[in-house]
Amino acid sequence: MHDERDNGADPKSGLSRRGMLQAGLIAAAGVGVGGFTSAASASASAGGHRPDRWRHRHLRKPGSRPYPNLPAGTDTIPQIKHIVILMQENHSYDNRLGMLRRCDADGFRLGFNGLPLNTNPYANGDIQHAFHMPTTCQNNKPSQEWTQSHVQFDHGRNNGFVISNSGPVAMGYWDRADQPFYYSMADIFPIGDRYFCSVLGQTYPNRRYLISATSIGQIDDTTPALSDYPANGTIFDKVQDAGLSWKDYYSPSTDSPYPTIALYPKLYLENAGKRAVPIADFFTDAAAGTLPDVSLVEPNYDTQSEEDPQNIVVGEQFAAKVINAAMSGPGWANTVLIWTYDEHGGYYDHVPPPPALAPDDIPPDTKAISSTTLPYNGFHQYGFRVPMAVISPFSRPRHVSHQVMDHTSISALIETKWNLPAMTYRDANAWPMLDMLDLRRPHFLTPPKLAQPLLDTDPGALACSTTGPGVIPPPGSVTPPQ
Repeated sequence: MHDERDNGADPKSGLSRRGMLQAGLIAAAGVGVGGFTSAASASASAGGHRPDRWRHRHLRKPGSRPYPNLPAGTDTIPQIKHIVILMQENHSYDNRLGMLRRCDADGFRLGFNGLPLNTNPYANGDIQHAFHMPTTCQNNKPSQEWTQSHVQFDHGRNNGFVISNSGPVAMGYWDRADQPFYYSMADIFPIGDRYFCSVLGQTYPNRRYLISATSIGQIDDTTPALSDYPANGTIFDKVQDAGLSWKDYYSPSTDSPYPTIALYPKLYLENAGKRAVPIADFFTDAAAGTLPDVSLVEPNYDTQSEEDPQNIVVGEQFAAKVINAAMSGPGWANTVLIWTYDEHGGYYDHVPPPPALAPDDIPPDTKAISSTTLPYNGFHQYGFRVPMAVISPFSRPRHVSHQVMDHTSISALIETKWNLPAMTYRDANAWPMLDMLDLRRPHFLTPPKLAQPLLDTDPGALACSTTGPGVIPPPGSVTPPQ
């Protein structure tokens, strides 16, 4: 079972975080959803402690367009017709790409033996070294809850992972042998080694940032209120207002019957069966070359999202199927697919997340957190790094972007392409990841051949789903204080 602090469960009802979302939507369907409401103001000030990189430059405001002299909906990047977002769950950059061994990508610091030198201390001073996970299975322990994420952040030292509720598993990682498809993709296509999740917190607030560039105060996986809606709408509203098409392709499951857009119940209820459609439709549309302008592609969150305690090979196989479908379809010549994770899942990363621009004037809803002693930077703070790659014919081969980005950079790319108005200060001023594309010529018009996912070549990789994740931490990975 998930720790209630990790999944936003109500200890009285026993509902999982996605079960609570289901209950909320059932209620919404029964009573109807009212008008467009939010506590935010469209003219909200960025406020608070702005990081240095914004202090001496003009800030774009919510509602502003990337090209103010052009009308909204103007296609400024005609080479691209389809933007596809594939977001998996709960892994940090170091946890998944730390052993990529690219000299231009900021992964683990390696010793002469080729093993990571990165460590984290226990409360008694013992040292937990980064270690290769014994299997591709997880032990249902890491915590990415708001308070625990701040413990891990440790005032910017990133030294609190092992003493947090994650415990020693936070220092585990997987390498190329465990995820050959992902590593071959990251070898060839551009990746970002300064791509952070948007909030030092869990899935729901980070996925809200993905679709609305704000969480409107949400910090944990609590049930969305029926009246919740961002003041300036979502990226899907902006796309639709411009006469463009979008779909959320999702995989209903026992614990997750609803897609990401259900984090705003109004958005889901208005689009269920029309733009919120089964995952099978994605593969049909990709094969026919009829993908919409913007797609969000979602795994089965019970088995394919890679969240603990899942076996990561199942998620890699799903992601490979999605990416290969995009690359092999007739629309590939004009497609950009962005692969990433919603948040770090409680796993270690060595790069301290920098300050961020708050999206609006809505403070974090911290009334339910267990600790009031930790310093919180609110929404003036990125979360930890997560893996990210851009897969497109126009991708810059083997490029590593060092630009600071977060999930609102995806919105910024969509807004830049179609000159759409920004939703908040965060997306208005986010880096739109264009350095990862070479729009002058397609380098990958013929898609590269990527390695097969591990599960396609080794069905035995499923064995740990029955036998367990192995001994964590492994013997010898803990040493006395130095």
